[in-house]
Amino acid sequence: MTTLRDTLQSVAALPEDRPMGLTGGFYTAAEQFAHESATVLRRGWHCVGRVDEIPDTGDYFTIQLLNEPLLVVRGQSGIHALANVCQHRGMPLAEGSGNAKRFVCSYHAWTYGLDGALMRAPRMKNAGFDPKSCRLPEHLVQLWNGFIYVNLTGDAAPFHHPELDALLAPYETERFRLVHVAEEDWACNWKSLVENFMEGYHLSVVHPQTLHSYTPTGLSRKLGGGGGYTSYAANYPNGTARGQGAPGLSAAERQRSTLFANFPTHVASQAATLLASLCIFPVDSGRIRVKWTLSTYGDDLDEHTIRQRIGLWEQVNAEDREKLERQHIGLGSVHAKPGPLAGPDMEGTIRDFHLWLAEQDRAAP
Repeated sequence: MTTLRDTLQSVAALPEDRPMGLTGGFYTAAEQFAHESATVLRRGWHCVGRVDEIPDTGDYFTIQLLNEPLLVVRGQSGIHALANVCQHRGMPLAEGSGNAKRFVCSYHAWTYGLDGALMRAPRMKNAGFDPKSCRLPEHLVQLWNGFIYVNLTGDAAPFHHPELDALLAPYETERFRLVHVAEEDWACNWKSLVENFMEGYHLSVVHPQTLHSYTPTGLSRKLGGGGGYTSYAANYPNGTARGQGAPGLSAAERQRSTLFANFPTHVASQAATLLASLCIFPVDSGRIRVKWTLSTYGDDLDEHTIRQRIGLWEQVNAEDREKLERQHIGLGSVHAKPGPLAGPDMEGTIRDFHLWLAEQDRAAP
């Protein structure tokens, strides 16, 4: 572990024009994942979905964030991220998604309100029983551009990325409406997917039929980064726009997909009429749960086009997943040494990520 942490700092200290990647152990070692889980991941703000997944009072969905089962629900006063754990004997209260007026434990019928307060505990005669002390624990929530973020520490300051806010503002990201949600298990490390999604170097190679004609590698350009995020533009060839989107978009903004990562585990692609988002839930060093959503701007896309875009993203995700799962095997080799990264427009976003990881690790015990 000491060697891995020292190597991370050494990579971060390299000159900007001589960037290097990380050694394979950063992605495969169980000890490294345990360290990250207790530090950078535990402290981080994690995107868990879109606000309009739960538009009405009582709407909810469940997720597993690290070792914490969560119940994300819209109550009377807003969105809550409750511990999905009955305070009697630890039974999860809900599965999947749906709408409920209350949550009833399937084990002993303890009943909780949408705010987590215990409403009923049948046949409890214990003299020390206090219903007020048995409410569901609640985690911090931050709403940002229509996304729901959760933090597990209980005392984290809200994140703030004014440069990223300015980059997304013309797209009116918050106004996009949800059209698709899916979840998948991938056999790779969480950092591998962040890095893969955020570099344009692989686009024409890995996605020759799906993305090469749409966002070719040669037109990728680095945008802003630092302080917890990074971004790049996947520009379209021939100046071709793909939809109008928000009225305030410039011609350049209509003619690209703006990809961004909000560290540690949220990556997304924002285009004029389509928003693709991947929420990454690390399970162990070689396994992640990926929740991906597609959203559209108003009624810009008809149902046939939406189905086509869903199919395209299913193909793109399958292509990335196949490569990352194969890569993870190679990363387990003693020969998986740090290799040189390409220039800023190709892999500068990966350098942003590594610099952030090194900064977070310096703050860890």
